[in-house]
Amino acid sequence: MLTGSASVAARQKQFDAFRAGELEVLVVSKIANFSIDLPQASVAIQVSGTFGSRQEEAQRLGRLLRPGETAEGEDPKRAHFYSVVTRDTVDMEYAARRQRFLSEQGYGYSILDAEDIV
Repeated sequence: MLTGSASVAARQKQFDAFRAGELEVLVVSKIANFSIDLPQASVAIQVSGTFGSRQEEAQRLGRLLRPGETAEGEDPKRAHFYSVVTRDTVDMEYAARRQRFLSEQGYGYSILDAEDIV
């Protein structure tokens, strides 16, 4: 897990290990908004989306979920971004705004209820 309190060297070491496939999971805080490029990521899960703007969320998507290189004849890499939102909270309003913005940018999304997942 990387947070803002981690040194730049510690962050870089973890990012490099993830890029090299030595780490399967990397948990990051808001530092994922800044100078991070992890095209190897195929899934990102945002637990709290009330911070930051719609544009910052689009930046997170772009930095974390870039399509990877594929060999000839292979299907393109698919990446997924999940945002966990608690029902009947102010976070729902923020999430709705972000969803509208992202759909205008060409991203597709689905809304799932907790009962749909289990």
